[in-house]
Order: sequence, then C-alpha cells, then structure tokens
Amino acid sequence: MTAFLTNDDVSRLLADPSPAARVDAASKIAIGFNSGSFSQREHKLAEEIFRIMVSDAEIRVREAIAINLKNNPAIPHDVAQALANDVRRVALPILTYCEVLTDEDLIEIIRSHDEGKQIAIAGRVFVSEIISDSLINTKNENVVCRLVGNEGARISDMSFDKAVNTLGDSHKVQTAMIGRSSLPVTVAEKLVTKVSDVMRDQLLSRHPLTANTTMDLLLQSRERATVNLSSQSSAPDIRKLVKQLHQHGRLTPSLVVRALCMGDLRFFEFALSELANIPLINAQVLIHDPGHMGLQRLWTASNMPEQQLKTVQAAIAALSELEHDGEAHDRERFSRRLIERILSQYEEQGVVLEADDLEYLLSRMADPLAANHPTP
Repeated sequence: MTAFLTNDDVSRLLADPSPAARVDAASKIAIGFNSGSFSQREHKLAEEIFRIMVSDAEIRVREAIAINLKNNPAIPHDVAQALANDVRRVALPILTYCEVLTDEDLIEIIRSHDEGKQIAIAGRVFVSEIISDSLINTKNENVVCRLVGNEGARISDMSFDKAVNTLGDSHKVQTAMIGRSSLPVTVAEKLVTKVSDVMRDQLLSRHPLTANTTMDLLLQSRERATVNLSSQSSAPDIRKLVKQLHQHGRLTPSLVVRALCMGDLRFFEFALSELANIPLINAQVLIHDPGHMGLQRLWTASNMPEQQLKTVQAAIAALSELEHDGEAHDRERFSRRLIERILSQYEEQGVVLEADDLEYLLSRMADPLAANHPTP
C-alpha cells in the first residue's frame, strides 16, 4: 500500500469540509493502520493524523477513530489516553478493549467519577487486582456488580471483603457474587449470613440447587452453610475462616460439633486451637490423646459445654475406626457412615446432641450425597 488516501479522498477533503468526509477519512486511515500494510513512514504519518483528529470538534470523527483502533495494540499511548478521557461515546470502546492503557491511566479515569466509564473498565477482558480495588472503592453498586460478575477480573481477598462490607446487602451485588465461579471462603461465609434472608427467593429459583441447600436457606442456617464451606477449603483458608468466625462471635459450640460430626476434623482442630489460644500442633496432640484426658482438658480450656463432650469423643472414635474406600463419592459415603455411627451411639450410649444438631444430622442422612455438597 503506497498511500492510505486516494486522490479522490484528498479531493473530497479539500472540497467537502463536512464532518462526514472527515469520518470517512478517519475510518479509512484507521483500517489501513490496522492492516499492518503501511510502510514505516506511512505508519508514522497515520499516527500524526490520529493526533490531529482526536482534537477534532466533531464527536463522530473521534468516535470513528476509537471504534476502529480499540483492538489495535499499536495505537500510540497518547492517542489512547486522549480517546479514553473523551466523552463516553468516544471513550467506551477504548476503555473496554484497548490494551495500551496502563493501570495508572485507568485509575485516573476511575477517579473521575464517571459511572459509565467505570462500568466499562470493570468489564474489561482482564482487570488487575489494583484496578479491581480502585473500582470497589467507588462503592457504586452498578460498578461493583459488573466487576464481581466479570470472571476476567482478579480480585484480592481484601477487596472482596471490602465489597461485602460496603455493598453486601445489595441484591445485585449478591447475585453477581453468587454467580462467580469461585470466592474466598471467608467472603463466602460472610455472604451466606447476608443472603440467607435477602436472597432466599432468588436462590431457590436457581438451578441446580440441592434439596439440602434449599433446606439450609429456608431454615436461615448460617452454621450449616459454613460447615459446607469448610469442607471444600484448604488449610490456610480454614484457618482464616475460623479466625473470622471467632472474631464475629460465630464460632459456636453447635458449629464446632456439627463440623466434626460431618467428618471435618481439620475445622474442628483449627477451632479448638483458636478457642483455647494454643498452637494448632498442640491442639492436635491433645485431641488425639488416646487416654482422652488431653481432649477433655482442651474442651474445658476452650469454654465448650461439658454435655457435648460425649458427642465429640464419639465422633473422634468413629473417625479413627472408619476409612475412605477410594471409590466414587468416597467422601460422601464416609460422612454418611460417620453420621450413622454417631446416631447409633446417640441411641445406645446416651450421646448428647442438641435438638438442632440432631435434626441437621438426620437431614443429611436423607440423601447419600448430601453431606458434602458445597453451598452456592
């Protein structure tokens, strides 16, 4: 390509000063620029023409450049900046797609308080953690909803936590968060406590929802959902979850016993370590003391109710006797066998279970695979 404008194009620009002529010229040059067929000299000339046209008084001219160059990684940075800071019609294609803009460019635009531009940034194919945090700091429901619903957005645990604290009661934000493929366990735990009432109808209408999850939401049982969250998490996540529960007064005896009865020994160990304020390894040694003295002393030091100690001892004994079989749905069958063993001891040996805990374990027996379904 020897030139990006023909003689006819030049003649029209000279004879027709209308915006339409400039729009056509801008589009043609941008398309040629995108094709990669320009010589080095033509490439530089095109860049200079773009710099002139981004100052054109006619919005349609600037919009034509933005639309045609939005996906081109070779667009000059200063041209991309000028377009991104333009009116929405011009800026949105660049803010949504242009990879030339830096995090610093985007943060500056976010701070301009233009909601439309903030939403465009929140929907980019890739959003860095620093941009996500800046968007969450806007406390704008529509912006945060778009961000957390964007699987391409990297969001730190701290930023997620901030979003839940500031907009966790928003129906729109809750819906977007629940639809996300993954959430930090501490954030999911906080969200569960907020949506159990506010989003009951919406969650019940979602597919798929297990019958057991539906029951949990209907009964507004944050503890039941928390046990499920823990069973799906890594040790560092469980440690954070336990600390958060304790800080907010939700690391209750019922939750601790219920987790153990579901076979979540890791959560139980972390919980007693936290409640007794001792290192995890110390708590583990005491819990697994064959003489039971260690567990008894730890239980007392954790300020746990004495009447539930028999339940805990029975559960730990059952855990030590049962083994995973390694087949499909192994964990679910293991949990069911454990519950059966505990309920048997409840009937035969006077193991003490709170009424709600007993109801919970009985409900888990209704479905062979219910014991370890994650919450949405």
